[in-house]
Amino acid sequence: MQNQFHFALALPEILLLVLTAAILLIDAFSKAATRHLTFVLSLGTLVVVAAVSAWQWSNNLQGSTFHGLYVVDPLAHLLKIASYIAVAVTLIYGRTYAEDRNMLSNGGELYTLTLFALLGQMVMISAGNLLTVYLGVELMSFALYALIALRRDHVPAIESAMKYFVLGSLASGVLLYGLSMVYGATGHLDMALVAQTIAQGDTNQMALVFGVVFIVAGLAFKLGAVPFHMWVPDVYHGAPTSVTLILGAAPKIASFAVMLRLLTEALHGLALDWQPMLLIMAVLSLAIGNLTAIVQTNFKRMLAYSTISHMGFVFLGLLSGVVEDHAVATGQAYGSALFYVLTYVLTTLSTFGLILLLSRQGFDCERISDLKGLNQRSPVLAGVLLVSMFSLTGIPPMVGFYAKLAVLQALIGAGYVSIAVVAVLFSLVGAFYYLRVVKMAYFDEPEGDTLAAPAGILPNGLMSINGLAIIVLGVLPGGLMALCVRAIETSLGF
Repeated sequence: MQNQFHFALALPEILLLVLTAAILLIDAFSKAATRHLTFVLSLGTLVVVAAVSAWQWSNNLQGSTFHGLYVVDPLAHLLKIASYIAVAVTLIYGRTYAEDRNMLSNGGELYTLTLFALLGQMVMISAGNLLTVYLGVELMSFALYALIALRRDHVPAIESAMKYFVLGSLASGVLLYGLSMVYGATGHLDMALVAQTIAQGDTNQMALVFGVVFIVAGLAFKLGAVPFHMWVPDVYHGAPTSVTLILGAAPKIASFAVMLRLLTEALHGLALDWQPMLLIMAVLSLAIGNLTAIVQTNFKRMLAYSTISHMGFVFLGLLSGVVEDHAVATGQAYGSALFYVLTYVLTTLSTFGLILLLSRQGFDCERISDLKGLNQRSPVLAGVLLVSMFSLTGIPPMVGFYAKLAVLQALIGAGYVSIAVVAVLFSLVGAFYYLRVVKMAYFDEPEGDTLAAPAGILPNGLMSINGLAIIVLGVLPGGLMALCVRAIETSLGF
């Protein structure tokens, strides 16, 4: 569809904006301290936009609109639906936690800001223009800055918000500078025209390379890759855990989408320039993330460094796609990176969700030692913890094993055998701190009355489904993997 103002393509975003504004207005007149109505309306909004995106996908509704600023394709549909699910699960897990800490007593901004952040993520996912990329990144980022500082009486949260705001603003400036250099070198903001101009060779190569360096640096910050990882452990630790999950799940999908579109679509002709950068960052992320996580005693900080190491695997999948004249291998490589991101987000929901469900008023289950004897208190949650840790380690039959295997196969297929060996070795290092958590939950005696049986049928049932999904996707990964590869091939032309 080439209609330059085909609003049906942007219907999920339009609906999300209108419904979120309505929720914000309704919440302003609400007197309830628990903001139950705001919570229900937020989940209802997510269901509506998910249904619209599913309808668009099933009816093969795709194309570009707003003069190429916005692109809708199978990749966008897949990532948006994954983002809706991640945000909905996050809100359900974090509701009791937010109530116990009076985060809802002055208003339902936790829900409305999360929806505005989701809107920014949707803009990032469907960005077809360099300006749209920056617009989406900033919309998402400003909502996240406010969310981290939402608990005004909590000094670590305010400190984390300031750190993330300062460093995030710097990263946004770096990204914008890189985008402006690409525009200056090519004369275009549209990604397709940028790629066409680069392919013709009629550009300032030096300006382009510098632009690529700044773009990769800005996006690496959003994903938390080394050496732009310094904010991850402090912000994950200091932010309220419900906000940490908002920050650590769905935004990873959107940031990956932007990196995928920019590097493989707009800047694919400069692959030999950005590929070494990703390789260096991937190896450093694997090394620093895994080695530093070993010494952590705080569960949230350990998971933060774990995130850094997993972003290294995502980068390995991305750089493996640069193979000369091998379209199938390229699609499989990018598909493996996409599969890794989606399954990582699934596991992140369960790990941080466990922290939320095990916390209560006056007690935050943040130390690793707080998990001692979890199996004696709650065998179901201990089972989900075991499944999650095994998946992050890469132990079969969990989905993390297949995700790592797919990336390693793409890496070896691209000729990076030695890098694949390094990735496996650092995964073995990571097994130490993951299995240490399992050992404490199953074989150590509980220390005092630190863990209570969590209340709530909905979050507990959802946690069980979350853990079951990790196993099912590990045993039967073919469907999701095929979906990822097909979305890459049909959307990016590989």
